[in-house]
Amino acid sequence: MAAVRVRQHVNPLAQKYSTPANPLAWEKIYACSHQPLHLDIGCAKGRFVLQMAQVEPNWNFLGLEIREPLVVEANQLRCELGLTNLHYLYCNANNSLQPLLSSLPIGILQRVTIQFPDPWFKTRHAKRRVVQPELVADLANYLAVGGVVLLQSDMEFVAIEMRDRFAANPAFQKVGTEEWLAENPLPVPTEREVYTQNKGEPVYRVLFEKRE
Repeated sequence: MAAVRVRQHVNPLAQKYSTPANPLAWEKIYACSHQPLHLDIGCAKGRFVLQMAQVEPNWNFLGLEIREPLVVEANQLRCELGLTNLHYLYCNANNSLQPLLSSLPIGILQRVTIQFPDPWFKTRHAKRRVVQPELVADLANYLAVGGVVLLQSDMEFVAIEMRDRFAANPAFQKVGTEEWLAENPLPVPTEREVYTQNKGEPVYRVLFEKRE
């Protein structure tokens, strides 16, 4: 399958991305829709959740991505591999989490990853970053008690902003006493994570748990 070329940066505030996603018929997407769900926000080509779905067949995985050609390609690969616990969805996470997650059975969403999101360096573009207080609030509403959120970035200022926004929501408790996690708690690294570490550069990662 030929590689899909897409723009690296997409403005989520553009009119094109203003329509929220429709609720999903979960029982039609997954062979076992009652399994715990791992949500990967901003999955890009989706290779991380592709590997996770193979490593953890007793979990379901949903990758959200705003660049539609990447979603089409990822779903084609999923079908070729016959993975029935994996799905990719084209949507804008900043306006689609509520309609998507509200249709889930209570307690199903148990793990969320937001990894190496677009940093949008300019101050005037900060509203384009994926981790906004509203997104944190949506996850607080629908993540199961005891569920976790893993945040990762190779940009320290982005990692700090993400961490502080989750810490500001009383539903979330930071796991561990260290400022940043030295190791990834999940069995699969992202491509960006491997690339960054191979250059000898730091990855800033933090884990939050949903509390009662």
